[in-house]
Amino acid sequence: MLGLGNPGEEYRDTRHNLGQRVVDALARSLGRLASEPTLHEPFSREGASMVARGEWRGQPLLLIKPLSYMNVTGSVVAQLAQRLDFGPADCILVYDDIDLPLGKVRVRMRGSAGGHRGVRSVLDALQTEDVRRVKIGVGRPAARSDIVDHVLGGFSEEERPLVDRACTEAAERVLDLLARA
Repeated sequence: MLGLGNPGEEYRDTRHNLGQRVVDALARSLGRLASEPTLHEPFSREGASMVARGEWRGQPLLLIKPLSYMNVTGSVVAQLAQRLDFGPADCILVYDDIDLPLGKVRVRMRGSAGGHRGVRSVLDALQTEDVRRVKIGVGRPAARSDIVDHVLGGFSEEERPLVDRACTEAAERVLDLLARA
């Protein structure tokens, strides 16, 4: 599972880092949920990514947070896939989507990047659109010129409970996808 985002503390709580927030939530839950998933080791640096190894229903699970900037994540993912021996069918991308209303979660089994440059980078590097995705809506700003500030901005006090619920739902959707594999 790959949580897309940007490296650095200044991006941690932004809309663009919801993918990594879901990976962190999943890692925490792997440690708490007895008899289901287990986390064998915490995050450690592997190349240009932070990786935690775990297990879900007897199957190995990698939780990955690339340390590259969102829009150039593909090469990092491709190198890690080669080193850790996983392919596109093994991946689930988790990321923010400005075309979904704030808090809406949607699963997609394949398809284009839909204008998301980080997703485009990964799909290009893996040379396929057959990658499962869990998208979390962050809403679209009124003006196109405000998109960068919007995705790199934080959430208001009123938005936080909705975002927290969406991240929980996204983590559940990831586990549902893993259960179907």
